[in-house]
Amino acid sequence: MKTKTYTYPDFPNVTVTGLDPDSLNEEENAVLYAQARYCEAMTEADIDTLRALTDEDKTYTHMSGLTQDREEYFADIADGSLTYYAIGMENPVVSVSVDGDRAEVTYTAALNANAYGARGTFRMKGTHIWEKRDGTWISVDR
Repeated sequence: MKTKTYTYPDFPNVTVTGLDPDSLNEEENAVLYAQARYCEAMTEADIDTLRALTDEDKTYTHMSGLTQDREEYFADIADGSLTYYAIGMENPVVSVSVDGDRAEVTYTAALNANAYGARGTFRMKGTHIWEKRDGTWISVDR
């Protein structure tokens, strides 16, 4: 059986493989949509959208072990040190807390990127934590 790939119409640089968003309930789909929007903003170097979708205290840890705060990471995207061309979300699992204000999205990312001069497709499994604030899902640290 062939695995279906889904692309949100608003996010042409992001694919979802192994899960049909239509199979999720409304809140789970909202979280997956926020994750896809976040990934698309990475590919477009849309720092305003990235800021709107992330907590001010969010940190990022790269495959190399480098840890950056939000603004350092966004600066590297803005100046092209980190360039994301396409992002695949493979086999995502979305879980929303019982009270509906926290969520996790776990998936294998396939990042077609140029990361500090290293060009290629980088695969890594990770979990992204989301918190609902004033009706909007925001990416947070644990």
